[in-house]
Amino acid sequence: MLQSVPAIREARRDDIPALAHLHVATFKETHGRFGAPTYELRERQWRAAFEDDASWFCYVAEDARGELVAFAKGTPHDGGVPGFAGELNKIYVLRQYHRQGIGRRLVAHVARRFLDQGVGSMLLFGDARSPSNGFYERFGAERLLSAGGGFHGGYGWRDLQGLTVPSGSAQPRA
Repeated sequence: MLQSVPAIREARRDDIPALAHLHVATFKETHGRFGAPTYELRERQWRAAFEDDASWFCYVAEDARGELVAFAKGTPHDGGVPGFAGELNKIYVLRQYHRQGIGRRLVAHVARRFLDQGVGSMLLFGDARSPSNGFYERFGAERLLSAGGGFHGGYGWRDLQGLTVPSGSAQPRA
């Protein structure tokens, strides 16, 4: 069932409880329940992020009832992979909201924020076996290969301009 189009906005400190619940729920949907982090752990992590580190940013998607249904977090890249300055540290969308353009919109917001900060590239680290990998590839991410040629779940965008979208646009600019 198609949901109303969620609004995208920056995460706020008062979102911490909802972000923690969303993070646990989407993690379980994506990776399974075995070894999933607890609400208490995620709440503590989000609280620490809001209190200690101003270098990151997070966008959330909020449905018509004000419930968070997705989030994406951007951070500076630590330099471990040369050629990338930003990191799409996390992106999760509740399964019932997949295939509605929310993930695309979140990635575009993260890319725009990085560009506004003078950061022109970003990468992400995921699971090499994840079905979500097709999402990244559809938006132009290149697979980052190890020195031996193996793929371990890293993706990168060397030019974020192609990921930004004008308000209301259905597709990223090519």
